[in-house]
Amino acid sequence: MRIILGVTGGIAAYKAADLARSLVRDGHEVQAVLTRSAEEFVSPVTFASLTGKKVLTNLFEASAAIEHIEVAQSNDLMLVAPATANILAEFAHGLAGGFLSTLYLAFRGPMILAPAMNTNMWDHEATRANLDTLRRRGHVIVEPGVGMLACGTFGVGRLAENDAILDAVRRVVNPTLQDLKGETILITAGPTQEPIDPVRFISNRSSGKMGYALAQAALDRGAKVVLVSGPVALDPPRGAELVRIQTAAEMRDAVFAHLEVSTAIIKCAAVADFRPATPAKQKIKKSGAPVTLELDPVGDILAELGRARGARLLVGFAAETDNVLEYARRKLVEKNCDMIVANRVGAGLGFEADTNEVLLVMKGEVIEVPQAPKREIAERILSQMIRLRQPAGVAR
Repeated sequence: MRIILGVTGGIAAYKAADLARSLVRDGHEVQAVLTRSAEEFVSPVTFASLTGKKVLTNLFEASAAIEHIEVAQSNDLMLVAPATANILAEFAHGLAGGFLSTLYLAFRGPMILAPAMNTNMWDHEATRANLDTLRRRGHVIVEPGVGMLACGTFGVGRLAENDAILDAVRRVVNPTLQDLKGETILITAGPTQEPIDPVRFISNRSSGKMGYALAQAALDRGAKVVLVSGPVALDPPRGAELVRIQTAAEMRDAVFAHLEVSTAIIKCAAVADFRPATPAKQKIKKSGAPVTLELDPVGDILAELGRARGARLLVGFAAETDNVLEYARRKLVEKNCDMIVANRVGAGLGFEADTNEVLLVMKGEVIEVPQAPKREIAERILSQMIRLRQPAGVAR
C-alpha cells in the first residue's frame, strides 16, 4: 500500500523515523511529508534515506502548486504521527496553511492520526472538540499514552508506541484482518440478578454493551467466542456461542463449563457482590413497615479463574467511583490477571453509556484510553491482549 506519512513539529517527531522504517519493512511504499516545524526536530534526509523517496516539505516549491493534488491522488492512506494540536485544529477546520494541511483537504482515502502534545493541551476543550470532529469524519485516532513528557510533567500526551500505530495501519489496510484466528475467547457480559423474591432482585446498571462490543470485535478478528451473558436488551453477536444466565452462581457454572475450550478469558460482566441470604418463595407484600434484607457475599469468579487459568490470558474489569488506578493495580495482583481494564463510572461513562474511557493496567505499564465508542475501546483491549501474548523482542 502507498502511505503518506505526515510528520509535524514536536519532540516525538524523531520516533516517526522508526515508524517509517517499520512501514517500509511491512511492504508499504512511504511518502514522507514534513511540516516546517517538524524540520526543526528531524532532517528530511533521514526520511529520504529510509523511504527511498524525496521528502515533501514546502508548499511554495516550484512544483508544489499541483504536487499536493498528485500526491493525494497517488496514495492510498494518510498517517500523521506525531499529530500536534495545531495540525488537528487545521484539519478539523479545513485550514490550508502548509503542504500537509493542503494535502489533507485534497486526500480522499482513510486517515490515521496519532496525536502527541502536553497534557493540558490534550485535555483542552478546543482539542477535544477538534478530535470529536475528526472522529465523526471517520478518521482513526491512535490515542496517546501516559508517561513523562518532554515538558517535565507526567500525564497523557506521549505519542503512542509504534506497535499501536502499526496495528491501526494493519486494521485499516485489512479490515478483515484475522489476527485472533485460532483463539477461543470466553467473554462474560452484562449484570447478574440475585432474587429477593419471585418478582424482585438485586442487580446493577450494567447494560452489557462493553462485553458485547468485545465479542463482536473478537469475532470480526477471527476468534471463536463463547459469550456468557447476564440479562441485557441487546442482540447477540452473530457467530458467538451465547450462554444466557441470571445469577452469579449460574455465571460461575457457565464459565467453568467452558474454561477447558478457551485460550483467553475476558471477565467483563458486572457480577453482583452480594445476594439475599434467603430469597422469599412468595412475593413479599408491602406493609408500610421497614424491611431488612440479610445479604451474603457472592463467590469471586475472577479470583477463582486466576487460580485455575493455567496458561490462558486473563483480563478483568474494574468499575470504580474513586482511586481507580490504585484499586486496579491491587486487583491485577490479587486476582492473578494479565490486565485489568479500569474505569471510573458516572458522568455519562461506563454503565449504560455508548462510550467509555479506561485505563489498561498491566504489570509495569498503564495505558490511558480516552473517551471513545465502546467498539473502539474493545479493539484497543484486543490489540493489547495480542501484544501481551507476543514474546519480547519478536516482531509481528
